[in-house]
Amino acid sequence: MALDGTFDDTQSIVKELFADAAFASKVSLTAVNSINFARIMAQCVYYFTASLALGHGQKVSFVVPTGNFGDVFAGEAASRMGLPTGRLVVATNANDILVRALGTGVYSSEFAQATLSPSMDIQVASNFERALFEASGRNDIWVSKAMQAFAQTRRLEIPADVHGKLSERYVAGAANDQETLSTIAQVYREYGIILDPHTAVGMAVAEKLALPASEPLVFLATAHPAKFPDAVARATGVRPELPPQLSDLLAREERCTRLANSVSAVREFICRSTGAL
Repeated sequence: MALDGTFDDTQSIVKELFADAAFASKVSLTAVNSINFARIMAQCVYYFTASLALGHGQKVSFVVPTGNFGDVFAGEAASRMGLPTGRLVVATNANDILVRALGTGVYSSEFAQATLSPSMDIQVASNFERALFEASGRNDIWVSKAMQAFAQTRRLEIPADVHGKLSERYVAGAANDQETLSTIAQVYREYGIILDPHTAVGMAVAEKLALPASEPLVFLATAHPAKFPDAVARATGVRPELPPQLSDLLAREERCTRLANSVSAVREFICRSTGAL
């Protein structure tokens, strides 16, 4: 299905459907994105793999293209499981709510902008709530009240002690579309490697932040460049090929139902499609 609206609109509807326990049970509703903590558990694995590959016991920092904060929070979870980690670099595109929150202590939502890295075109990062939970000393009462207030006002002033804890773990920066394209072009020219726009955001941000070279730095490549052929071709003049198993993807029949940006419309469609009416 396709909804009229933004990622944030869609995620809000999904969360409301999950909050309806009777409905979620009736249709066996589940999530494959990082709303489901199982996704974060799986993402923890490559933090350990990368660190072990670079030498057991030394601290490693990670640059993570970030929209919904799930992948970078997996680095936090890995650290709390005992992995020696340095800084976690939150790299965003022009939708920079996380950069502003980590820099100023004010988590304030604006209108989402369309960019070349669409998986990060988000203004409400669902998993930032989990980071606040950890940084507040797992103060679930405060986090619950804070998130309820944010849902109403789209603004949260993070207490100084919580913001201080976040600053110890995370550093953040943003890259615009032109910087993204320039990075894709530079990496292809110098190394012959084709980056997707999201990974390029991470590399562009790391270069702007001028991170210290005292510990290894791992860049998470978060998408296949063939998913974004127009952006890659614009930067390099090369159109990346789809993996062989997906080579006929664009020739396959596309089935999509467009729905209104409405909880009731989505609920009705799911019930009708699953025979749960």
